[in-house]
Amino acid sequence: MICQNCQKNVATVHVTEIVQEDEGAGAASETSAVEKHLCEVCAQTMDLPHAPPVKKSKADIWKLLQISAQTARKKTSPTCPECGMSLEEFRKKGRLGCARDYEVFQAHIGDLLERVHGARVHTGRIPGTSEIELVRFQRMTELRQRLEAAVREEAYENAARLRDELKALEQAPTAPAAND
Repeated sequence: MICQNCQKNVATVHVTEIVQEDEGAGAASETSAVEKHLCEVCAQTMDLPHAPPVKKSKADIWKLLQISAQTARKKTSPTCPECGMSLEEFRKKGRLGCARDYEVFQAHIGDLLERVHGARVHTGRIPGTSEIELVRFQRMTELRQRLEAAVREEAYENAARLRDELKALEQAPTAPAAND
């Protein structure tokens, strides 16, 4: 494309000017775009409002990427509508702010419990249960989890063996409680 001003050089600067024309009292204004294609020399003589490209070093670009990533993380982080606690704040403090936080951070709390305790559900000790019965109950829970995993992985022979072992434990007579 040739410069529209001098008609000699190649146009390297492209300017789009938005013009708003008033139709008169009470009438709607109309906007139009006027494009100009100029060479570098003509563009400099016309005193156009532009900023020269800023050269950035690799360090500057890396800083911008880090800032962008931090703001993206803050924006996607859930926040409790009642107490205003953010996920980042929960991770720093290790405590929740209100009862609603359990719902808001449910997925993240579950991951945390699984990482810390090895399970998402608290089984704990059952009052009035002997140590033998507690071990049996824990073994049954472990077998159920392994059975679910075997079915998910389609390891049906292993799943059948686990199912039979689980049934045998379920049908075994229970030991008397420690305080009976």
